[in-house]
Amino acid sequence: MSRLKIVSQSTCYLCLLLLVFNIPSSTKASEKPDITLEQIEKDLAFLASDEMAGRGNFSEEIEIAADYIANRFSEFGLTGTSEKISGIASFKQTFSVFQLKPKLLKVSLNGKSIISDAIMAVSNQEVLQWNSVNDAKKVNTHYVSAQDDPRQVFSKLNQQGGLHFVLLDTQHEKNFNRYRQFFHRGLTKESLGDPGAILVVVSDEKEIRDYKVNAIFDVIQKTLTNVVGVLPGKTKPNEMVLFSAHYDHLGIMKHTDAADKKNKTDKQEGKQKSDEIYNGADDDASGTTAVLSLARYFSQANNNARSLVFVAFSGEEIGGFGSKYFSNQLNPAQIIAMINVEMIGKPSKFGLGKTWMTGTERSDLFELLNQQLVSRGKEIYADPYPKQRLFYRSDNATLAKVGVPAHSFSSTQIDKDKFYHQVSDEVKTLNTKSMQLVIQTLAESVSGLVDGVDTPSRIEPLTLRPQGKIY
Repeated sequence: MSRLKIVSQSTCYLCLLLLVFNIPSSTKASEKPDITLEQIEKDLAFLASDEMAGRGNFSEEIEIAADYIANRFSEFGLTGTSEKISGIASFKQTFSVFQLKPKLLKVSLNGKSIISDAIMAVSNQEVLQWNSVNDAKKVNTHYVSAQDDPRQVFSKLNQQGGLHFVLLDTQHEKNFNRYRQFFHRGLTKESLGDPGAILVVVSDEKEIRDYKVNAIFDVIQKTLTNVVGVLPGKTKPNEMVLFSAHYDHLGIMKHTDAADKKNKTDKQEGKQKSDEIYNGADDDASGTTAVLSLARYFSQANNNARSLVFVAFSGEEIGGFGSKYFSNQLNPAQIIAMINVEMIGKPSKFGLGKTWMTGTERSDLFELLNQQLVSRGKEIYADPYPKQRLFYRSDNATLAKVGVPAHSFSSTQIDKDKFYHQVSDEVKTLNTKSMQLVIQTLAESVSGLVDGVDTPSRIEPLTLRPQGKIY
């Protein structure tokens, strides 16, 4: 099905869902900007509904979610085009990535055929046809003993690139199965790069004497879409404040054999089949809802000195591809700050409606925001989970990498959250009143940024781990 046809169907389906969820086709601006609980709950209900099927990347449903967000930006009077951000048309910023997935894996080792369950492979080539007679010089062979660390070996080979045949001791079979499940679901890459592949066989064999490999991979170019709305600045239009969240989630995942067996038993006993939809209500429909609420709030106020850019990123759950693409489309020096909202659906350890910020030591944004809140009797707290390295685990890290004072704001109790990346992350588990208070706090804290008064210090560009050449 062509992309044009999908967009057309998505738009029609969007109209139907707007009616089902009783969401108004236009927003009437009030004299005083406000953040309403009613609209928060409507946006959440739409984005995290079963009809959105978990907003999985590359799905038709995520296109419907993109249409919904774009429609909301349009209602608020935002513009979908900007001279400062290229590639945006009708609020959508679409770009290509490559998806790679094993299709056929046949291997013989030391004269014996290997069963498929004992093979895993990752490659940026469509075909691997190796044999020990003709390819000994171009294919590197490795034996990982029981005492070796497979993770370190795979990481080293990934950074090195090239072609690798790895023999893995059976003592690592548990780790092997985890890697195999991950690689066989398929990988997503920004570009293919130089030819590279890692093929792994778990076996009792201790050496590689001869081998034959015949492997075929599906390499498909697909599109992802960010949704971007701009509220141009009145007096400092070339300076931008960025408000962001990711709107993608995990989609629908088929259960393991054990879960399928339970489903069959439940069906026989007249029970409802287990849920397979990862609705992502907190992660990150809550953040996306916050971005929509802030866009509405500031468009109603209509007095921003700086340009305000509202972005819903895709691809966060599969490698942060949306924020990576976005960051390459503009001059980072013009971004004064990035307020990235990630999982605010439940009260934090600090209480109802309280939020915390990652990376407080990396810029003085933390101090500037709290200065604006002192007179209001409010406070933004420092990240209480430094060991989780949350600063690096969301889209803000991509912009921080190029020096932007980019931080994430959250309320999740990540050490206790039993719903994180589970099918149980649904709207009914969220506290929307707490969400409303968090969003209101964010709106008040950024007043100095929006007015052009506050300018936080730049972040020293991050040194992140080099991107792998194969996966």
